[in-house]
Amino acid sequence: MQGVWTVLTNGYLIGFARGHIWQGGSKVVCVPGLNCYSCPGALGACPIGSLQAELAASSVKFPYYVVGFLLAFGALFGRFVCGFLCPFGLVQDLLYKIRTRKIGAFRADRPLRFVKYGVLLVLVIALPLLVKNAAGVGTPWFCKLVCPSGTLFGGIPLVAANADLQPLVGWLYGWKIAVLIAIVALSVFLYRPFCKYLCPLGAAYALFNRASLYRLRLDETACIHCGKCARACRMGVDPSKRPDDMECIRCGDCVKNCPTNALSAGFCFTRRTNGTAGRDAGKPDPDRNAESEQ
Repeated sequence: MQGVWTVLTNGYLIGFARGHIWQGGSKVVCVPGLNCYSCPGALGACPIGSLQAELAASSVKFPYYVVGFLLAFGALFGRFVCGFLCPFGLVQDLLYKIRTRKIGAFRADRPLRFVKYGVLLVLVIALPLLVKNAAGVGTPWFCKLVCPSGTLFGGIPLVAANADLQPLVGWLYGWKIAVLIAIVALSVFLYRPFCKYLCPLGAAYALFNRASLYRLRLDETACIHCGKCARACRMGVDPSKRPDDMECIRCGDCVKNCPTNALSAGFCFTRRTNGTAGRDAGKPDPDRNAESEQ
């Protein structure tokens, strides 16, 4: 699904050969994942880039469309978008499949996950809105300084295919390449480091995880608290305690590894089934054993 979605949203393949971006009517429509507007194959716009562009404009108006788009996808899917509809998420998943020794849980993991909310607030919203040049125009700071997806899918293909751009490459391009290399290298050893610590789009969708219509559902009467779901989760979530955790990307690994089918994923309108039967499942029943002996 990730591969198909990446191809569908970056289907202007001739753009990679010619070194120019698609400028058709579909470019005014956002796609849910972190899909760079400047990617030669991109058929839609990135919501984070669009939000920065609106806030950085000389005549700032409330970005109704982009905010409405994020609200709609967040309310419907939450971080399901991160798990299945983001091209850079696919890149990180593929890198993590390389056989090496992996980095597990570490002390700074949880505190570092708050960094992406700071990136959303400062680089995506505050600086483009408040810091303007002499013409009254701001800068898309996240795209300019950080976004590895934009570098991989946009910057590198455009510079490689356009000889006129190559002499103009400076320190900023080198910085973006260094950021990309660092994230790519880390993705081999640590599962989705960009999604966990830096992605502002993931931060925006995470705010809806506890209320989105698509979510994990835990049947506590069936849960035996074996811990298999927590061990299967590469995002560091324990679904038996927090099935609506803000870090959950709805990948479904916990559902596949649950031995009692206590977890399910889909469009749910209830959160958890309360009960204690799951806690007692698998334990011996003294009365039943006594009857069997008799």
